Amino acid sequence: MSPVIAPVRCASTPPVATTVVIIGGGIVGLTAALTLAERNIPVVVLEKGRIAGEQSSRNLGWIRKSSRHREDLPLALAADQLWAHMPARVGRDVGYRQAGILFAAREPAQMAMHEAWLESVKGLPLGSRLLSNTEIARRVPGGRATWAGGLFTESDGRAEPTLASSAIASAAIAHGAVIVEQCAVRSFSTAAGRIDGVVTEHGEVRCDQVLLTGGLWSRRLLGNHGIALPTLPLNCSVLRTAPMAGPTEIAVGGPDFSFRKHIDGGFIITQRGALDAPLTLDHALLGPQYMPQFRAQRGLLRVSFGKPFFKDLALGRRWSPGSVTPFERVRTQDPAANPALNQEALRNLRAAWPVFEQARIEQAWAGTIDVTPDSLPVIGHIRQLPGLVLASGFSGHGFGTSPAAGQLAADLVEGSTPLVDPTPYRLERFS
Repeated sequence: MSPVIAPVRCASTPPVATTVVIIGGGIVGLTAALTLAERNIPVVVLEKGRIAGEQSSRNLGWIRKSSRHREDLPLALAADQLWAHMPARVGRDVGYRQAGILFAAREPAQMAMHEAWLESVKGLPLGSRLLSNTEIARRVPGGRATWAGGLFTESDGRAEPTLASSAIASAAIAHGAVIVEQCAVRSFSTAAGRIDGVVTEHGEVRCDQVLLTGGLWSRRLLGNHGIALPTLPLNCSVLRTAPMAGPTEIAVGGPDFSFRKHIDGGFIITQRGALDAPLTLDHALLGPQYMPQFRAQRGLLRVSFGKPFFKDLALGRRWSPGSVTPFERVRTQDPAANPALNQEALRNLRAAWPVFEQARIEQAWAGTIDVTPDSLPVIGHIRQLPGLVLASGFSGHGFGTSPAAGQLAADLVEGSTPLVDPTPYRLERFS
């Protein structure tokens, strides 16, 4: 059962023209829409299903700087500030809590990775520090594991995915944005080699600029126009417990589990050491680009071959603007949760903190992550189609940086000074 998203009153049909069209109603697209609407720029968000219906409502809700690539940290630092002001900005509680994130290492080799990361980000204002086993026990009491140590960033936090996107969408609408659900974009329309609109299942919408924030679907839409975006899908299974007493407000990531407090008093838990990788044609097409990542994380992936391969193949990769598209055939990517992985997570967590013996699973779901070869997103202009900006490939990290990523994308669309240097996120880095 997928998470329940707070409802938003959206428009029933798109207008015939606007200044900016945003394709995809996930949290990055919605934040970009809010930013543009606050700047009095007419903007329309077109979502093929329901806003935040895919990974934007299914992620873990972590907001972290810990263990990010150094080049990604300016975006994460900017996101921290934007998250802190988000409740006032949107006029609602989005579940934001700056309670810290702790990564616990079971083996010296795992601890060495945290030490190496901390050394790599020396000089940045993160407040991250290494903890001993004793310090972990003090911050997260009641455990029975002996840890090699840990990495703690007190300024990291969390928010509620099922609340945040809806609150941002409602605020964008209040500032004049138009959001339309159940409206798939089939194609871009161009004039003199430049974007001048989009073709939807309900007709054409003329515009000056397009921002594509389609998550795992961005590769397929761009591919229909001959533009290669290297992203692969991975599934993450998650569970939520009923309200219960817990050891800490800190979000904790172990080698093979993670947990964080949910706003209702329960906990969000996942098997941090495993993701499902149902094979698709893209795994064969893009495999060589991902070999370094596969080698480094081969223990992380649970590879399988079966129905998802043939379902994906049947969706097709080329279509005309007048045809029914993959985006209409699959309104919401809704993979089944993997009960074995969720049980692994709970078993591993109980071995570390026995208080979770009393945990009762209230809900379980899975979400599909779009991963790039270097785990950094693509945020930037697409030179093959002037007038098109892309913000996709967040590799499971998009929720945490979404306020900054959406604002950066809006800056690029508007042509204003970017929030942070977008150079690390250019699509051309994969050429």
